[in-house]
This record gives sequence, C-alpha cells and structure tokens, in this order.
Amino acid sequence: MLADLSFSLKQARRMALAAQGFSGRQAPAQIKATHLNRLINRLGVLQIDSVNAVVRSHYLPLFSRLGHYSPLILEQAAWSQGRRRSLFEYWGHEASLLPMALYPLMCWRMERAKQGQGIYSQLARFGREQPAVIERVLKTVEQQGALGAGSLSTREERAGPWWDWSDEKHALEWLFAAGLVTVAGRRGFERLYDLPERVIPGEFLQAPVGEAEAQRGLLLHSATALGVGTEKDLRDYFRLDPADSRSRLAELVENGQLLTCQVQGWKQPAYCLPEPKVPRRVPASALLSPFDSLVWERSRTERLFDFRYRLEIYTPQDKRVYGYYVLPFLHNERIAARVDLRAERANGCLAVHAVHEEEPGLDEEGILALALNLRQMADWLGLERVQVNCQRVSADRLKVAMLVMSVGL
Repeated sequence: MLADLSFSLKQARRMALAAQGFSGRQAPAQIKATHLNRLINRLGVLQIDSVNAVVRSHYLPLFSRLGHYSPLILEQAAWSQGRRRSLFEYWGHEASLLPMALYPLMCWRMERAKQGQGIYSQLARFGREQPAVIERVLKTVEQQGALGAGSLSTREERAGPWWDWSDEKHALEWLFAAGLVTVAGRRGFERLYDLPERVIPGEFLQAPVGEAEAQRGLLLHSATALGVGTEKDLRDYFRLDPADSRSRLAELVENGQLLTCQVQGWKQPAYCLPEPKVPRRVPASALLSPFDSLVWERSRTERLFDFRYRLEIYTPQDKRVYGYYVLPFLHNERIAARVDLRAERANGCLAVHAVHEEEPGLDEEGILALALNLRQMADWLGLERVQVNCQRVSADRLKVAMLVMSVGL
C-alpha cells in the first residue's frame, strides 16, 4: 500500500503526545469541570481499575495532564445525578468511563452482548442458561432503583473473584454488558446499577448508531486520541474486532476521513487524520498510570518510546524486576524512568520504593522534574511528605533533588 504521508519516529512521538493531551503548557490555576470534560472528550476513554496502591487509576491520567485537580469534579461527571453527569461507564477499552456523546456508538456492542458475542464465555453461558435469574434481577432493579450486587445476593458468604460471583452478580454483569442496566453511581468502589432511562440523558439514549457507522466513529476517535497509529493501535483503543476494524478503516481511507502514512521503523502501515499537525516539541513531564492510554498498548509503547513495560502486580515478589506498582515517568518526549510508588496514607507519605532510570538516564533537569512531580502528586493526594526508600544511585540523586527543591520552595 502506497502511503499518503511519512513521518520520522520523533514526529510520530510528538503527534502522539500532543494528541494525548500532553502540551507542556502550564495548566490553569484552577481546574474546572470544563477543563476535565474537554480533556476526556479528547481522550475518549478513561480505564477503570480497582488497584489503589497510589490512587485508583481513572483519576491519574487527568492529574498527569492537568496537575492538581479535585477528584470530586471527576466523580460528579461520572456518578452524579442531573446535569453535571457527562460520563458513563461501559466496556470501552476495558471497564471504562466514556464521554456521554459516545453512548450511541456503544449500542451495537450492547446488542452483540445480548447474543453472547464480545463478552466472557462464562457470562455468555450464564445468559443462555439463566434467563429466569436475569429477568428476576432486572425486575428488582426496575422496582427498587439503583442497587449493588451485594444487596441482591442470596448467598450468605461474601462473593470471591469474578468466577465465584453470585448468580445475582452474574445477572447484573450480563444486563450491564447488554445495556439493559447501567452504572448509576458507586458506593465505595461497588457499582450501583439502575435502568439506563433513569441515568442516561434521553438525547443519547434514543440515538443509537448502526454497527458500521459506530465503528467508523470509534476509529476516528482513536485516531484523534492517538495522533498516528497502526490498524492494531486504532482497533485496540476501543477493543474492536480485527475484521470489523480492517473493513471500517478501508472505508474511512476511501472516503478521505483517514490518511495512510508510514512511520520510520514501523513495520506496519499507519493512519492519521487529514492535515496532521506535528508540534515542534512537547516538553511535558508527568508520572503515568500503568493504565494510561498513552502506554496501555505495550507494543505501541515500545515502538514509540523504545520502552518495554510490563505490570508486575501479579508477578511473585522475588521475580519482579521493577516493583509492584510502577509508574512510567515521561520527560521531554522520552519515558525516562520508572518509579515504584505507594501512597501510605496512614503514615502521611508517598513512598518511593524504587527508581529505575532508562538509558541514557536523567540529567539534572530531569531528576529535578521527577522530584517536582512526586512532590506535586503527594500534595494532590493530601500526603505530607515524599519518602524515598530505594537504595539505588538513582534514588540518592532523587533525594538530593528533593532537598534542593524544598530549599528552593
């Protein structure tokens, strides 16, 4: 395939960073709901994850791009009743928060889920074998309003991992995938389910989009959020099927909504929006969630940044290379380090358990930028201090930088 455009790797990296909201510009003095909504509309999706080693993952991408903001703004956008709600929960990338405008583009996925397609095989089997339980749970939600799985369960013991869910939890998850219930709010981290017509504004609920049109729309959102990407990159952003993705991409290229391009060193062809803009530089510094959309597709992260990243939460401790909850550190268009962090709230500190610099390492400006990012994260989390527990040389440099920064402040 003859490409319309070609980019160097550096250009592609800058396009990706800018598309992901890393401008390097100073954030507004006060972050408001409009700033968050604008950014989330650009990203298209915030992945939700239950791990709370630092803070739950969906809060971090906004902090990485905007700095100190009130998590209450995100919670109101996601789970409040009324006009402040601008997000909904569904299977976007994984479990995700998405802009309300994307709800019509997800209805085809809900219809497929009703047929047992695109969902876990055990959940699909439950849908086929337990229609009576599903109907009973749906009627309970209709009658009683927003409910958590715990209040519906007929089991006396607490449910275990997802394969040990109660029948009621299975039913709710099937109904959620099928779009017959949605998440009205959360109690702690527990989902509260209600009927979509009591949660989703009618203008979005009553405007479903056909499969092909919706998939094209999602791929265009992917291209906007990624800047430039291969078919797999664009497909993975909203977890589309390969066959659907290839067909829709061909249609988008044919009608001129996407251009083909070649990126230096990439084996696969790539795609971008027409009239792409390549920033001259993107001097952002940020600590990234392991589930940040900049790095969640690991092969793309390697292609863009020459950075091999694997989450080691489920790796036995003695076999971990970098640590339990490791955040990549973005600095001056590189992923320049990785930091194993823990928010030790009882001790009032952000604990740095390990610092690993990436070749060729961090210069003095870079180590000071890391120290500043850690201090800002601690402040955002309401923690009094940053405590460096690591014994590596990189940590010694960080300790000095923290001291220099505190004197400067």
